[in-house]
Amino acid sequence: MVTVTQNKLVYITYSILDARGMVVEQYDIPVGYVQGANSGILPAIESAVVGRKVGERVEITLTPEEGYGLRDESLVFTDDIENVPPQFRRVGAEVMFENDTGETKVFYVTAIEDDKLTLDGNPSLAGQSVTCLVNVMDIREATPEEIRNGRPLDVKTGTVH
Repeated sequence: MVTVTQNKLVYITYSILDARGMVVEQYDIPVGYVQGANSGILPAIESAVVGRKVGERVEITLTPEEGYGLRDESLVFTDDIENVPPQFRRVGAEVMFENDTGETKVFYVTAIEDDKLTLDGNPSLAGQSVTCLVNVMDIREATPEEIRNGRPLDVKTGTVH
């Protein structure tokens, strides 16, 4: 039976659970990547599925460094609510900022109290260990182009996705 090895195209589904065991992300549509080909899949996930077969499930605990990173308190700031446009004056609102070089970053409104609004640019799971449940759905040989790109080709369009 085929197992996950270097340069195999692997399709996985996965769920990410927070420290309380609550599902915070879930991907039921298989995500494809080329094992060991700089695909963008977290290295801890790639390592955990090596040698696995279709139908196997792996549970991985990711430290903050392996997953969503450590919290960066410089990405948290508070401002007077009057300085914030009305459409962003609610907890959970997404605010997109652009720096001088054109890079964009999403911040979330995390608190509103005493006419002050707090924005946080950290991922919601930053600083937390999470559990990742990974299901191996399919494995096949990757084409040379897929290996170069780290991702599967769309058979209809011939493009990487």
